[in-house]
Amino acid sequence: MRIDLHTHSSVSDGTDSPTELLAAARAAGLDVVALTDHDTTAGWAEAERARPDGLTVVPGAELSCRWFPAGSPPISVHLLAYLFDPGHRALAAERARLRDERLSRGERIVTALADAGHPVAWSDVVERAGGGVVGRPHVARALVEAGVVESVDHAFATLLHHRSPFYVAKADTDVLVGIALVRAAGGVPVFAHGLATRRGRVVGDEAIATMAEAGLLGLEVDHPDHDPDERAHLRGLAGELGLLVTGSSDYHGSNKTTPIGACATAPDQFDALLAASTGAAPFGGSAGASG
Repeated sequence: MRIDLHTHSSVSDGTDSPTELLAAARAAGLDVVALTDHDTTAGWAEAERARPDGLTVVPGAELSCRWFPAGSPPISVHLLAYLFDPGHRALAAERARLRDERLSRGERIVTALADAGHPVAWSDVVERAGGGVVGRPHVARALVEAGVVESVDHAFATLLHHRSPFYVAKADTDVLVGIALVRAAGGVPVFAHGLATRRGRVVGDEAIATMAEAGLLGLEVDHPDHDPDERAHLRGLAGELGLLVTGSSDYHGSNKTTPIGACATAPDQFDALLAASTGAAPFGGSAGASG
């Protein structure tokens, strides 16, 4: 069984439509793939309709959250939420608020870039998002097409980096609140790429232990942005805290160079994730990796 539990479609900041993403997953030999667009479930219906034979699709989302350490600035963290009830009112309201935050933040970034003389327009960025959740990769694409930067990676390393004067923070969800909302909606919360130091500041083990006490159920260990030492540390911490261990590509289509299926989740961990959910069921396939 090949299982990839973190991918993004054009409904958020990927470049493949949900249909194209699932076709890519099947062509890559995956048996299970999770669709985890940022702060939205808008791709779920298409994914369910377009699911290729032999592929199980796990509906999910990646929630924009913050950890608030005592005496220090907040740290951006991402929470993968699997198999939750999309109609749960409190979680749906928070996802809507986060999408509005993304829209406002994106417009402020583009305005600042344009004021500094960079040839980008907000209307072009919105059009590029195609009605989906607007994110910094859409701004990055606009910068590439305008000839300002060489690539999306170059945009994130310079103009869109969190230390850039053009960076704008969002009012993300307190991660402990996010965990509680996902659990209340019958979902399974997993901390995404928790030691990806190349992305910026990361939380420590005590913070992850606090998240586990609040209801966190898993850690994304095998991720392209984790080096071997970081993976080993997280795997040991998951064992100490009794958390699931997942692996995934964090696939974004051509917005990133990582191929779908680059990292994977073990079948027994996937079965445990399924057993922990009560809010939604996978689309198609068997009930679990072993059945």
